[in-house]
Amino acid sequence: MLTPPYLKKGDRVGIVCTARKVDLDDLEKGIIYLKNMGLVPVLGKTIGASADQYGGTDSERATDLQAMLDNEDIKAVWCAKGGYGTVRIVDNINFYKFVKYPKWIVGYSDVTVLHSQVHMLGFETIHAIMPVGISRNTKEAKETLRRAWFGNSLNYSINSTRYNRPGQGTGELVGGNISILYSLCGSTSSIVTDGKILFIEDLDEYLYHVDRMMVNLKRNNMLCNLKGLIVGGLTKMHDNSVPFGKSAREIVLDAVKEYDFPVCFNFPAGHLKDNRALIFGRTVTLDVSESQTHLSFQQES
Repeated sequence: MLTPPYLKKGDRVGIVCTARKVDLDDLEKGIIYLKNMGLVPVLGKTIGASADQYGGTDSERATDLQAMLDNEDIKAVWCAKGGYGTVRIVDNINFYKFVKYPKWIVGYSDVTVLHSQVHMLGFETIHAIMPVGISRNTKEAKETLRRAWFGNSLNYSINSTRYNRPGQGTGELVGGNISILYSLCGSTSSIVTDGKILFIEDLDEYLYHVDRMMVNLKRNNMLCNLKGLIVGGLTKMHDNSVPFGKSAREIVLDAVKEYDFPVCFNFPAGHLKDNRALIFGRTVTLDVSESQTHLSFQQES
């Protein structure tokens, strides 16, 4: 996987809506965050645009993203917000100039569409906080995005849970939001997971939906040859009046019970205040023991 150039002070960061709409006021804290790092925020034309729940029409959002990708002065594209809508525009994006002059794509949740598409092109991306809601994120989450952007080392150690499955594995880190990964199956954006370490997270889903999605990933052979599985936030899960009978963690474990790779739960990434940066496409080593989980990223020059 190829690494886009790391940022340096004075670099310009484009902020665009690829999904849900955003007003300028929503970006105040994110703009301050960039300026405090010595970066220059550049707002796309979709900021303040509205078409139903989206930040502009499909055409407007695709045009805005395309302009940021094609502009050689923009060194990173930071998606303003998640929600839904990126999948509606991804097939209208021409990545020819991006491949020649790559830059960091940053975001999470619905931005999993772009992570997956860019991964299939052979480039690293950053799964991390977005400008909307950044005031609620922890200082650790903000610091890890800074470190990822500027090329500093990333290593995580967290306490293990009783659901974890011990072991060690090394491979490229891929993944994102389970609902999005599920929706991309069968498309040109669907990631290849063989020999890799998969990260998953989700928000506001019914337990039977989680089971359906995990079963689908399994049926698409996306779980059988993993080197490891990292489970981030499984946040605000719901149940029906007739209980499903398993928790979200138990559903995940049931889907991978016949495989022997390590599994880590409660990793601080996803729809959480402490949403720490992950470099997708980077080779990592996952080491899960009874007491601690360590995730270390291979340092690139």
